[in-house]
Amino acid sequence: MKNNQKHEEAVDVFDQIAPGWYGFRHRTIFRRELEELARRWQGGRLLNVGCAHGPDFIPFAAAFELYGVDFSGEMLRFALKYSDKFGFTTNLALADAAHLPFDDDMFDWVISVAVYHHIREKANRMEALRELRRVLKPGGEAFVTVWNRWQPRFWLRGRDVLMPWRTRGRTLNRYYHLFSYGELTRLARRAGFAVLRAYPEGSYHFPLKLFSRNICLLVKKEDQYRVS
Repeated sequence: MKNNQKHEEAVDVFDQIAPGWYGFRHRTIFRRELEELARRWQGGRLLNVGCAHGPDFIPFAAAFELYGVDFSGEMLRFALKYSDKFGFTTNLALADAAHLPFDDDMFDWVISVAVYHHIREKANRMEALRELRRVLKPGGEAFVTVWNRWQPRFWLRGRDVLMPWRTRGRTLNRYYHLFSYGELTRLARRAGFAVLRAYPEGSYHFPLKLFSRNICLLVKKEDQYRVS
């Protein structure tokens, strides 16, 4: 019951954030990374888990069959507006990351930008990653980003934080679980993925990746890989 209440509260927060988020984050902040993936993957059926209002679709719009899910109905409403504005078509569904409404092995590729750090409890994060693996075809790859625990602004805080968002005179708190590189890669391997690469965002130019703001993870679903 408590988990259901927290989930409903999170949905309500993102429903309220949606109008402001559409304007504030009108373009993807991962353009370089996503364009690189579009060149690497070169077409196919692509799922965007936690698509919000849809800016991360843009690098794939010309050559991919696009699908998106989000647990916020308001975010999906703005995703329709966004796709109309930029002239691309996507198939959208209301769903959360742990319960994807798709068949096994349905997608060639999956992206999920800034989603898994909003999921409470380790078991739920594992369930969501295993669900991602389920809908991905053997040999398919997935790209995931999360906030990094060791970025300097969080050094004096714990792994689980609430981040404020101001809208219409109110302050809404968004839950974040802050990952380390090691924690994220271990979780992905336990979910059954082969980890191809764990790296900072392209705008990070320091020699040690440990302190990047974001962690970018590229994983693959291999035929012979077994979930532990």
